Amino acid sequence: MPFDKSGRFYEAGRPIEVEGGLAVRSKRGKIGEQWWSRRFVDVLEEVCDPGRLARGRAYARKGQVIGFALSPGQMVARVQGSRPTPYQVTIRITAFDDAEWAEITEALGAQALYRAALLAGEMPREIVDLFTDLGLPLFPSELQIDCSCPDWGVPCKHGSAALYVLAEAFDDDPFLVLAWRGRAREPLLDALRGTADPGEAPDPLTVPSEPLTDRLADYYSPAVSLGRLRERPTRGGSPPELLLRALDPPPVKVRHIPLIDLLRPVYRDLADPPEE
Repeated sequence: MPFDKSGRFYEAGRPIEVEGGLAVRSKRGKIGEQWWSRRFVDVLEEVCDPGRLARGRAYARKGQVIGFALSPGQMVARVQGSRPTPYQVTIRITAFDDAEWAEITEALGAQALYRAALLAGEMPREIVDLFTDLGLPLFPSELQIDCSCPDWGVPCKHGSAALYVLAEAFDDDPFLVLAWRGRAREPLLDALRGTADPGEAPDPLTVPSEPLTDRLADYYSPAVSLGRLRERPTRGGSPPELLLRALDPPPVKVRHIPLIDLLRPVYRDLADPPEE
């Protein structure tokens, strides 16, 4: 039997089933499909007790997490255990302050690759290195986890379940990773738009946001004359070996040379137009 926080034995019963709980989609194996979710789960599995993580996965798959709220530096979740009153789980990390986010935004905006990817709703894998180089790691290595349950373990199965639900929420919205660190999607994107090079040509298909009530008379009219539409030029600036940078390098060597180093020139050759 497990010990409670005062050192006494207590009997852990079966959890009360929850109707409409936040059950993760993964019913076996790993939780988290995108690289940023997997990176977060890897952190959990390095710093948390394996046994409680396993029970937490079972709770997450059953839908025992009733709901959660995410704010800068904090996640608060309600998890249904074996007692009638759901437990409250609070998970805290360090949120970056305004000065640190100003530095991060400047670094992101200085590179078109990051700026374009984030404005398109994507999370480039290289962003981890950018945060690390600034001394502001994107993924936390320490988690302060508190739960109202009697289990002394950190995290308990309720905290583990909340963390796994959060990991899958990261799958659906990578900007939650940044919001937990202190900067929500819209303020960040607005700041990145402000870092764009003034010399960049504006997108002719961009439609300014206006209230629907102001455009009822011409709502179905095209914002751009069809005669002005042209094939959009291919965006430049992305190196041909970008895919190799995005993927984890395979642990394979050919004559003591890493395989990824041999592939880079091949990718560059493939990107060069054929000679006529």
